[in-house]
Parts: sequence; structure tokens; C-alpha cells
Amino acid sequence: MAISLSLSSSFPCLRIFSSASASSSLSFSSPPVGLTAPPLVTSSSTRLNPCLCSSSNSGPFSDSPNIRSQMTPMSCLGVSMEEKPRVKSEHKWQRVLLKVSGEALAGDHTENIDPKITMAIAREVASVTRLGIEVAIVVGGGNIFRGASWAGCSGLDRSSADYIGMLATVMNAIFLQATMESIGVPTRVQTAFRMSEVAEPYIRRRAVRHLEKGRVVIFAAGTGNPFFTTDTAAALRCAEINAEVVLKATNVDGVYDADPKRNPNARLLDTLSYHEVTSKDLSVMDMTAITLCQENNIPVVVFNLQKPGNIAKAIMGEKVGTLIGNVTRNELPRELKVKAEL
Repeated sequence: MAISLSLSSSFPCLRIFSSASASSSLSFSSPPVGLTAPPLVTSSSTRLNPCLCSSSNSGPFSDSPNIRSQMTPMSCLGVSMEEKPRVKSEHKWQRVLLKVSGEALAGDHTENIDPKITMAIAREVASVTRLGIEVAIVVGGGNIFRGASWAGCSGLDRSSADYIGMLATVMNAIFLQATMESIGVPTRVQTAFRMSEVAEPYIRRRAVRHLEKGRVVIFAAGTGNPFFTTDTAAALRCAEINAEVVLKATNVDGVYDADPKRNPNARLLDTLSYHEVTSKDLSVMDMTAITLCQENNIPVVVFNLQKPGNIAKAIMGEKVGTLIGNVTRNELPRELKVKAEL
């Protein structure tokens, strides 16, 4: 048996073969006593690269420069690290959080969930995600069960009632997910507490990654804690995923200076400051949610969900409903300017 050690200048390898005559090869039947074989790898330029092995017609160790330039350690394992770049949005908002109340999902209240409402939401969200805008959604559960309203009934404590309300939001989220995926919108549902059979657990980095891949993420089960509303969950998730705005979809056109159901002369306000909402105790969002938005400088847009096109307009940053944020005196409504001057 003749053993030949051959090192290629480009791709070193060990070739073992039998030969009848080995006049030009190093032949031995057993290694000499006291001698050790020299190392095959002498420098960084002569390291063995297992990724160069292939079953192509050019041989196991091809010297083609094109093949060497295209081969990477991960491609040898069948894993591609390249992703298609997503189109960046040129609109006002790049990443938004849409808050959909349970009452809005009920529509005309003939059923707990109106399929026409969920389909309208899905279509308008689909139209803006194609533009590169990242959309996350927080759903309420008031159309099925509102914990604050049922607390105290038949001995039901507030904590248990709130947990039942969180389960109602999961039901709405799964229904909305099914509607969105029926028209080709990739969607993920993440819950504040584990329900592994129906949804993912909420993991911030995973949620952000879904958004970066163009998927719509629906957050369900509120914050996972009783005594906190889904409005607070919307403000919290918005701050966590670094969204730029909270879009609160309701059954009214925005924030009025009076109750429009009782006062027909009530006027719709275009802009409001956080201070005006808290000082006037306007029923826009609960105080915890609006304070959280104020501390993190998150604007809030309140608009009517039932008007066609409003969701897409709000997501793209067009003027719709009422904008709540850090506005200057020149941006205040006329009636608030007078009070500020006084």
C-alpha cells in the first residue's frame, strides 16, 4: 500500500490511494519510531474548508473563482442569510398601533362580532401594509364581556371579571386574524398570558421582528393584569415596540367639546393637548393610558371606524378625527386659545 500526501496550492486536501509503483511518493508500511507527521495546516491560507466539498461535475475541490466567491459558511448548511429588502414608507407614520374597541367590532350590535366590520378593517390594513407601513393592533373585548361592568355580580370579584374580559379580547383577536389571513395578510396573534395552542406569547423582540417582516401583529389579553384597560395596553404596547402613534378607532368621529348625543351643537375638536384631556376629564382614554402616552410623547388619533377609508387615512397620517398630543398654542382649537389667553 502506497500512501501519498498531496497539498494543492489553492485547496489543500488529503488524498489516499493505492499504487503499484510509488517512485515519486513517500511510501512506508509503518511510521518510523520517534518521528511524527508534520501538520497539514501550516498557515491561515492553507486551512481545510469543508464547505468546498460538493457533488458537482467539477469535482469535489473545484478551483473555480466564481464558486469560491459565492460559497459562504451558512450557504453550505442550506441556510440563506439574505432577505428581500422591504419598501420603506414615505408617509407620516412608519410604524403605528391601531386600537380597535370591542364595541366597534360589534357594528350594529345584532351579533357580538360583525363580519363586515372585521373585513373592512382587514382590507384597509392590507392596503397600507403594501406601502411599507408596519401595523400592530390591540383589540378590546367589550362586545363580548366587560369586566368592570360585571364585577360584583353573583359574587364575581373584579380580578376574575377582568380575566374573563381578557379572554374575550383573545376571541376577537383570533376572529380578526382569520379575516385578515383570508385576504392574504400575514398575521400573528400574541397574548399577554400563555395560550400556546391558539396564539404566541407576547415577546417584544419577536413582535418587532414580525413587524419588520411585514406581518400584522394583533396583541390580545390586554396587559395580562386586572384593573388595566385595553387602552392602557395599547399605550404600553405602543411604547414597547417603538410605534409612533396610537390610532384609537371608535364609533364617534373624534373628541367633541360636549356630548354629541345630548347636545346637537357639539363641535368636533381637531387637536387637543394631553393637559386638556386630563383637566377636562374627557372620556377619550382612561387616565392611565393618556398619562402613559404623555410621558412617552406618543400622539393619539381618535377617529370613526365605521366610515370607509378612515383607517387607511389615519394610518397614513392624513387629517382625520382628533389629534391628541403636545400641540402649541397656535395649534389649539379656537375655544381653547381664548382660555389660554385668559
